[in-house]
Parts: sequence; structure tokens; C-alpha cells
Amino acid sequence: MKDAGSQFTITRKSLHQELVDRLQVMIIGGELVPGAKVPEKTLCATFGVSRTPLREALKVLASDGLVRLEPNRGAWVTTVTVSEVNEVFPVLGALEALSGELACKSITDAEIETVRHLHEEMLQSYEDRDLDRYFAINQKIHRAILDAARNETLTTSCHALSFRMQRARYLANMTEGRWRTAVQEHEKILQYLVARDGPNLARTLLDHMESKRVSVVKWLESRDAMPDSA
Repeated sequence: MKDAGSQFTITRKSLHQELVDRLQVMIIGGELVPGAKVPEKTLCATFGVSRTPLREALKVLASDGLVRLEPNRGAWVTTVTVSEVNEVFPVLGALEALSGELACKSITDAEIETVRHLHEEMLQSYEDRDLDRYFAINQKIHRAILDAARNETLTTSCHALSFRMQRARYLANMTEGRWRTAVQEHEKILQYLVARDGPNLARTLLDHMESKRVSVVKWLESRDAMPDSA
């Protein structure tokens, strides 16, 4: 795990939510390695907190499927499997498709402009080959569409499933071919959103998630086929 340094000490915001947010970033970005035990003592020192709030945050991550809690043994970062991807992505795709259809009925001109601006930033990050920035903006676009759907139940369901898949999606997007295809898919997403074409946006989002499923499965299979470097 990287040396987090004093800049990560938590001093403001809801302590519980801040811990959850920080740990999510560390897991999704691979700083907390899949299959490894969560180093509670180190994290407490890094964030300047006791074990009680840290363990409460880990319970939230466990409910999101990011960690596994074992009695008297601590927390372990979960590993995404091919079977899980094949199970979750079709559901996530259906939810994203629904969010697109609902968003087209209620999205405002200002919200569309926000998505358009984010899209332009995402294209620039692609040109710069800045994967971290690209991925962060990509997530903002999907969340903006989800927010525009104006459906709290849908939002909660999407977030819960998305957290489970973000780690693998991030790594799978590193291939140049998938990255280029994802950008092209986002061009269509913006086009149909601007036109408020719900059916076509829903179909495009569904296809977009299926493409991601395929790329993630390929990455997982190639990872599992690699000799154990240990």
C-alpha cells in the first residue's frame, strides 16, 4: 500500500462518510489489493482515527461487496470473478438503460450542457492519455444521467452494483482498443441525450454496458491465465 502521508488525515466532513469514500477510492484504484487483508492498523494511523469508525466504514464496504468480513480475522478485499461479472453486468446494464430512458423525459437544458461539458473534458483526457482523469469524468457522466432520471430507488440500486464492478472496469479500460470504442459509444450517448431520444439512449447504454462486460471478462480471463508471480 502506498504511503498516504499526512495530507490524508481526516479533519472535516462526516467522519463515517469520509472514511467510506477514501476506502472506496483505494479499493477501486487498486491501492488495496484484491484478495489482500485490509491493514486496519496502518489505515487508522494514516487517517488519524480509531478502529471503531474504521470498522463501521468497512461494514458499509462489505454491504457494497468491496470487502469480505471474517469473524476474528478482519476484513479482506474481495476479488471480482468472471461469474460475478456475468451476473451483475446484465442487471447493471438494464438499470442504466432505464436511467437513460427516464432521464430523457425530465432532463433540463442546463443538465444537458453539464453532460456536454463533461464529455468534452473526457475527450481531452482521452487525447492526453490520462486514464485516471478519463475514468473519473466517465463516472460523472453516468451519474449525471442517473441523477436526471429523478428516481431514488434506481439511483440506489445502480450505485450498489456499480461499486462492485468499478475496479475491474477501470483496469479493463486500459486497453487501447476498448478505450477507443468506449469513447465512440459515449459520442452516441451524448447525441441521443441531447435529442432526448429515450429508446435509442436506453439501447446505446445497454450495448455500452455489454461491451464493458465483454472487455472485463477478457481481462479477468487473461489475468487468471497468467502464471503466479509470487
